[in-house]
Amino acid sequence: MPALPTPLTPLDRVMIRLPPLARHFAQHVASRDFFAEDDTLIVAVSGGLDSLVLLHLLRFAPGLHARNLIVAHFDHGMRPESAADASWVRGTARAWGLPFRGGVAETELAGEASAREARYEFLEAERRACGARWIVTAHHADDQAETVLFRIARGTGLAGLAGIPESRPPGILRPLLPFTREDLARYAASVRLDPRLDPSNEDPAFARNVIRHEILPRLEAAVAPGTRRSLVRLSRIAESEERAWRSVIDKLFDDLIVESSASRIVVKRSSWLAYGAEAQGRLLRALCSRLGVRLDEAATRAATEFAGAGSSGKKRRWGLLTLRRAFDHLVFELASDERLDSSLEIVEPGEGRGEFVVGGRSWFAAWSLNEQPGGGLVQRFALAELDFPVRMRGWIPGDRVRYAYGSKRLKKVFGEERVPVDERSRVPVVVDGRGRVLWVPGVSRSSLLVPVEGQSALAISFSTSEEA
Repeated sequence: MPALPTPLTPLDRVMIRLPPLARHFAQHVASRDFFAEDDTLIVAVSGGLDSLVLLHLLRFAPGLHARNLIVAHFDHGMRPESAADASWVRGTARAWGLPFRGGVAETELAGEASAREARYEFLEAERRACGARWIVTAHHADDQAETVLFRIARGTGLAGLAGIPESRPPGILRPLLPFTREDLARYAASVRLDPRLDPSNEDPAFARNVIRHEILPRLEAAVAPGTRRSLVRLSRIAESEERAWRSVIDKLFDDLIVESSASRIVVKRSSWLAYGAEAQGRLLRALCSRLGVRLDEAATRAATEFAGAGSSGKKRRWGLLTLRRAFDHLVFELASDERLDSSLEIVEPGEGRGEFVVGGRSWFAAWSLNEQPGGGLVQRFALAELDFPVRMRGWIPGDRVRYAYGSKRLKKVFGEERVPVDERSRVPVVVDGRGRVLWVPGVSRSSLLVPVEGQSALAISFSTSEEA
């Protein structure tokens, strides 16, 4: 007597009913070799349609190697119903047999940029804590089209036209980029997903919503049907061009560079000038990237002109970068202004003073308990919460300043405060023993460690050699 067939489980029934997107998604993931079976993936889930479809595909699409999935949700606290969204995502993760990690904004967030920064800080912290390979997000083809159009409006270069990358360090993966919002909506309807609705996605106060609901539909209706597809195609072309450039740049540098270190690169000027001005500009930006420096359009043009016309012994400086002509060589190096940069530490509460150098500029610092020390720039920090040693040093890319509404990259703060690019490397930064930026004298103060009336505090003052 033949054996009776094994009854179908609820999961088996779901898999049988899956629409074509499940197969196409699994084929795309397999062809790109995104992850292995034992990799842990943090899946960013807001509860909206896009992220819910992503999670469903990773959990139920046949043929995928995704087994170690962790659902992560960040509550920005920017809407009254945000706590209910978090609870709903937690319940969905439990129903689908997946672990859940939740985060909540510690301070009030203001605007999309602050929300995004806080969200990715949370996701990256979870990725490191769980030893996950990827944070997987639900960006799709329509997001790509909107991003490219937004960057065009802002005057982006070719690299910006490439749009949203499929992956980026330290571990962000976007496997839905080939698929449209319409693809995801059809999938959600076919498997009867009922996502949460976020009213902020309709709010015209956000630039992306204006592009999504007003500009793109108008372009497709009155100017160019298929605008979204064309913008996605443009992003692929731009990315292909960028990959082509990256594939030959190392060989070009083999012929140009005669000396290279982390802070200094020397190239043959005669070989450099053999390229046209446009190619020199691209080479210059790639070379500066090796030194950790980014030049804007004006600085790139000025540096290219100097490389072609500057006489031997002359030099120019743009921010951290110094370019010098030395006979038939061009010397690119990180500027130090003849004086080596140094730092200064306050190792314990008390009174003291000292000198240190940032970007070639000497700074004098004085500190004392409660009483205000002499100096032109002064701030006080709550002593009970202050982690020692307190350190005074130069700006490091990646530094962030914490405000009441969230954190912000110091680079962005410099831009908002109109600090010239060539001055930023000469501004001191005060950090505590945990590496938190407390104060950028003359620029901005963090909301951390603000003392209240009657609370013991450490007062720190700054002055430059010009003021002393």
